[in-house]
Amino acid sequence: RSYSGPETEGQLLNSFVQYFGDSLGRKVERMPLIEETVLPGDSLLTLPVVIIGNGPSGICLSYLLSGYRPYLSPEAIHPNPILHTKLEEARHLSIVDQDLEYLSEGLEGRSSNPVAVLFDTLLHPDADFGYDYPSVLHWKLEQHNYIPHIVLGKGPPGGAWHSMEGSMLTISFGDWMELPGLTFKEWAASKRRNIKSDRVMPEEIACYYKHYVKVMGLQKNFRDNIYITSVSRLYRGKDDEDRSQLNENISTQHLEMEDGQKSLTKRNWEVRGYQRATDGSHVPFCLFAENVALATGTFDSPGRLQVEGEDFPFVLHSMSDFGAAISKGKLRGKADPVLIVGAGLTAADAVLCAYNNNIPVIHVFRRRVTDTSLIFKQLPKKLYPEYHKVYHMMCTQSHTVDSNLHSAYTSFPEHNVLSFKPEMKCVLQSASGLKKILKFSVALVLIGSHPNLFFLKDQGHSIGHHSNQPITCKGNPVEIDPYTYECTKEANLFALGPLVGDNFVRFLKGGALGIARCLAIRQKKKHELIESGDGGGDGVP
Repeated sequence: RSYSGPETEGQLLNSFVQYFGDSLGRKVERMPLIEETVLPGDSLLTLPVVIIGNGPSGICLSYLLSGYRPYLSPEAIHPNPILHTKLEEARHLSIVDQDLEYLSEGLEGRSSNPVAVLFDTLLHPDADFGYDYPSVLHWKLEQHNYIPHIVLGKGPPGGAWHSMEGSMLTISFGDWMELPGLTFKEWAASKRRNIKSDRVMPEEIACYYKHYVKVMGLQKNFRDNIYITSVSRLYRGKDDEDRSQLNENISTQHLEMEDGQKSLTKRNWEVRGYQRATDGSHVPFCLFAENVALATGTFDSPGRLQVEGEDFPFVLHSMSDFGAAISKGKLRGKADPVLIVGAGLTAADAVLCAYNNNIPVIHVFRRRVTDTSLIFKQLPKKLYPEYHKVYHMMCTQSHTVDSNLHSAYTSFPEHNVLSFKPEMKCVLQSASGLKKILKFSVALVLIGSHPNLFFLKDQGHSIGHHSNQPITCKGNPVEIDPYTYECTKEANLFALGPLVGDNFVRFLKGGALGIARCLAIRQKKKHELIESGDGGGDGVP
């Protein structure tokens, strides 16, 4: 690993401090980044919130922490009369300042997180019933509600949307991909983009997210080309550990204010990593945070079959690699079919991609075609004709014991891959135990992806619903308080988006709402402590 010289590092240090020193109301004497060999100094900057991940989850959380507040619009009438009555009771308050549990009670939707369902129905009332009602909210920027924070991401704002396959339409409508305060249609019109369909290309969404951060004035909170290497809790003794269990999480690390007052910000977390410079060098840094929010999504690590031969170079695990192989002509003229493993939408995208390029397909998946949990069963045919075309082939062009492969596409329902062989052969096993060996040109394993939380202790295995198991979106999401999104097993650590089971953008916004309310309440209590004169005393060094 290469490290930059002091001059480059100093520029990065200044970029962190220049803004956050002002935001925290104090002059920062020392830079918040340090060489990894240096022990943390007491005067290093501690931020109230560090957000890891700059996709839609991180962007939406930054929007709310920047002081934007949703209120019930004066003319709005929510189609749910019970919810509307509740909203009317506190019309003068922003949704962030209301009881989210009370508002969420009785609501149903396509997320298991109640605040996600609440925020979605406020932004897109009755969307699941096919209605296109306008949002019942309007937004105000209240700068006194700003909570200093920083959003760290590997690439530009938008996260994984910048690296998704560009030839496929999104599963959700463009309107459902939008973030608060700027509709997707408004953005498209301002850019003179001709959006021909309600569903749009991932590259359009990526551009929208990048523009959103700029137009909402959030750039000052974002840092690109950042790679996190560790996030660790800081304990300085048993007393400090005991304090961290307090529900109020009152700070013990004091930051001096310019006017002599004290702001309570506890140094709970140490965040280390590096920024990749334009010349390829790495600029290491260390930040301290009272709270950390995980908004990393689930695209870090492709799912693997864990079978013999899966590491052969002709076994791929991403659509981008498959697309590159096609564009380079590597599959042109190949007599053997492409082997695609998986029954989700990404696998269906791969089938369509191969089909449209006249490449024969062998499609292997474990489920029955009648399985009600298949994603195709949940998609209306009129809106998603291409996916239903794939599903139709899965049902009607399946392999039987007595049949040969179809010329363009053959499905193998209820089959598992046992192994890949070096001569580009695959051993399959049916539900009845019959084995079959097939020849292929390239294999593509698309069975989902998992978050890579390597930077946490034990890779984050301790914070899921099932302890000591990897975090997965469906099987083992991060266990959180349903209304604050704080990890139930780790105080001052929050998670939102796919990490807590909300794969769709329309639902991850609820996580930002829950976290923003939780942090706003805690900040208010701190200020009350300071104003009452109880915030003095010696802080923990």
